[in-house]
Amino acid sequence: MSIDHAAQRVALADPVLDRRTPGEEFAWAVAGAPQGTDVVVPFRVALPQSFPLFGTRPRYAVRHLLKTATVPDRAVPYVHEAPPPGPAQAGTTYASVPESGFTPSIRSAALTDLAVTVPLPKGLVDEPSLLAAFIDYRVLVRLSAVENEALLHGTPDGVIEGLLTLPQARRGPLAGDLGDVLTTAAAEVETTGGSCDGAVVHPAVYWRLVRDGLLGQLNAAGITVSRTRMIAANQVLLGDFKAAVTLLDPGVGSLVLRQGAGPDGTDLVEARTRSGLALHLPQHFLLLADD
Repeated sequence: MSIDHAAQRVALADPVLDRRTPGEEFAWAVAGAPQGTDVVVPFRVALPQSFPLFGTRPRYAVRHLLKTATVPDRAVPYVHEAPPPGPAQAGTTYASVPESGFTPSIRSAALTDLAVTVPLPKGLVDEPSLLAAFIDYRVLVRLSAVENEALLHGTPDGVIEGLLTLPQARRGPLAGDLGDVLTTAAAEVETTGGSCDGAVVHPAVYWRLVRDGLLGQLNAAGITVSRTRMIAANQVLLGDFKAAVTLLDPGVGSLVLRQGAGPDGTDLVEARTRSGLALHLPQHFLLLADD
């Protein structure tokens, strides 16, 4: 659903959220909005990073595995390094390691909007504190889930390529003892010259890691584990996330109140964030799957 640019736009006192939350800003902005008028509340931040519980508990979204760059609101050039053909087998001299044959080139990464629409209970816009909490704790978490989906599976417009579908990423089996498989795969990631610094797993796999004491060992080795429902339970993605890709943040986001736009005449809130992904070294990823 696209934003109606003819709608009322509200200039915020704190658009970069130094002092207030997105929900607090939104509740302030829509207070007293004319009946039947859409209200666009723009921000100069990536809204998914503002989900308040990210700061109080160690649950990591996919974005937390990536380095982020602040960029202009346009296509961004970046350096991509293509691997040489053949298997990634590393010798003991620089000339015999894969990265000695990487071919750098300049590419361009476009930006795209990620969005989610959530119905508002009748009367919620008249309760500013309750509305603010609903935005911060329920709407932003949905937008974070949409962002996880985009980063792993790509966007419908093809602007963001999903990390689970990169043709240059390597593949391997997810079979046998989980600890043995993950440590072997982490070492395999590093044959291309990277450092395995992250893994994306389904919650079912994450809690197996907790039960077996493997999560703490992975963390001690510098591997941050992101758990999300957006990856299948029979898959694990490992990689040098911070070297391989950059999350591009132009600082463009918005919350939109759509009055009476729901199927039963209730209000809707639409949360949007704009982002892109620069793929520097897709060969630094290894996807394990139990087919």
